Amino acid sequence: MTIGLSTYSFFWQWHPTADRALSLADMLARTQEWGADLLQVCDYPAVEEYDEGQLLALAGQAERRGLGLELGTRGIGVAHLERYLGMAQRLGVRLVRSMVTASEADDAERLLRAVLPAYERAGVVLALETYEQIATPRLVGVVEAVGSPSLGICLDPANCVAALEHPRETVERTADRAVNLHVKDFSFSRQAGWVGFTLAGALLGEGMLDLEHLFARVRPEERGISQVVEHWLVWQGDSATTRRVEDDWTRHSLERLRQLAGARRP
Repeated sequence: MTIGLSTYSFFWQWHPTADRALSLADMLARTQEWGADLLQVCDYPAVEEYDEGQLLALAGQAERRGLGLELGTRGIGVAHLERYLGMAQRLGVRLVRSMVTASEADDAERLLRAVLPAYERAGVVLALETYEQIATPRLVGVVEAVGSPSLGICLDPANCVAALEHPRETVERTADRAVNLHVKDFSFSRQAGWVGFTLAGALLGEGMLDLEHLFARVRPEERGISQVVEHWLVWQGDSATTRRVEDDWTRHSLERLRQLAGARRP
């Protein structure tokens, strides 16, 4: 079983608006302290500015803590994905998560065919995340058409709700192609005045995500798929409270995932 944290688990603590912003070294320390297996450095712009020495230093920090690393970015431009492949090789990363943006959708197969041979040679998997910007059936179709052993899906059932896709259907459509899981719960709540709803995060297991169905279909332990904790935590009114709640949610998610994995063992 491989359970990891994402930089999105610490979003309010490193985001440019954060006071006393956490560094990646800080996040690695928390990841080790809480007993997770890896840190997915996902949509974290600063890492793109790291030179080779800084990347190797980060890899060394993770190794000394007994942690793995994964990378995450957005977009499938050839030069961009080649750059992330180079970063992955210096960090010892075997999985890069990305997403197909709406402007790239029509050209997705060509772009991916151009870059996937290099990923295959390097032994790195590219995981395309389920997102509202591209319909899930279309995303699956792209992955199947390209047909590379180094291409799969990063399954996050929550994201596609914004495109009016049911999370259970998203899981069914993608489970066989999933190579990475983003695990976060969510719920709808009425806006003040009963005008509309807010879709936001919830404690794992207390929202609308059908965890039993997700894990029964994906079988992450059996298939060696990493389960990466994220949150959609809304601002809690002040920095100290938000940071505390964010950490509480992360520890809760880790414990819940371990409990679920234990229940699945024969």
